[in-house]
Amino acid sequence: MPETDAIDADALCADYFAATQALMRRVLEEERAPLDQAASKLADQIAVDRLIHIYGPGGHSNLASQEVFFRAGGLMHISAILDEGTLLSNGALRSMAVERTPGYGKLVIEDNRLASGDILIIANAYGINTACVDAALEARSRGVKTIAVTSVDHADAVPKSHYARHPSGSNLYELCDYVLDSKVKPGDAAIQIDGIEPKMGSTSTFANAFLLNSLMMTTAAVLAERGVEVPVWRSGNVPGGDEWNNLFIERFKGRVRWL
Repeated sequence: MPETDAIDADALCADYFAATQALMRRVLEEERAPLDQAASKLADQIAVDRLIHIYGPGGHSNLASQEVFFRAGGLMHISAILDEGTLLSNGALRSMAVERTPGYGKLVIEDNRLASGDILIIANAYGINTACVDAALEARSRGVKTIAVTSVDHADAVPKSHYARHPSGSNLYELCDYVLDSKVKPGDAAIQIDGIEPKMGSTSTFANAFLLNSLMMTTAAVLAERGVEVPVWRSGNVPGGDEWNNLFIERFKGRVRWL
C-alpha cells in the first residue's frame, strides 16, 4: 500500500469550529436591530398572555422549532407546530417531497387555526420551498404577523426556476413582517476536504439555534425590564425542576397543542 499523509482531524475540526464561530459572530453583529424589533413584538404578545407559534417546515428546519419548545431555559409561551409531514423520522425522501408539495404549508396553518392577532415564526434555512412559502402566504392572508428565520443570501442564490422552489419563485424573507437573517451560505456546508468534491460541515442548525435562543433571551429581557412575569422552563433533570415547571403546567396545558 502506498504511504499517504496522515489526516489532520484536529485541523478539520478547527476549521469547522472557526466557520461556525465566524457565522454566529456575523449574525450577532449584523442582526442586532432585527432581533430587537422582533423581540419587542414577542414581548408585546407574551405581556398579554398570548402564545408565540413556531413552524420549521423542512427536514432539518424542524429542529429549529424544537430548539425553543419546552426547553430548559426556554419561554413557556412558545408553541411549536410539530407537524409530522416533513419530519425525517417518517422518511427523508418523503420529507423532501412533502416540503415541495403545493398547498401543504397552507393546510398546516389552517389545521393549527392561526388567526389575526397571532404571531408565527417560520424557520427554514433556505427559505425557498413550497411548504414554508405557502405557510407564510396563508398566515399573511389570516392577519398573522410573521417572523422569518432564514438565509437571505441562500434564497437569492437559487434560480427562480429551480425545482425545489415554490411555483411563484417567492422567497420566505420577502413575505414576512420581520426577518432574522441566518447568513448561511449557499449550499450550507462550509468545509472543503481534499479529495472530496462536495463540502461538508453544515452550519444552518448552529445559526438557527443561535438566532432563536438570542431572540428568546432578548424577549425575556424586554419583559423583565417592563416588570412583566417571564415564565421560563427549568430542566426536569435537576433538583426542583419538575416542581417549578408544575407550577405552570395547567396554565399552558390545552393551549399549547403539543405540550
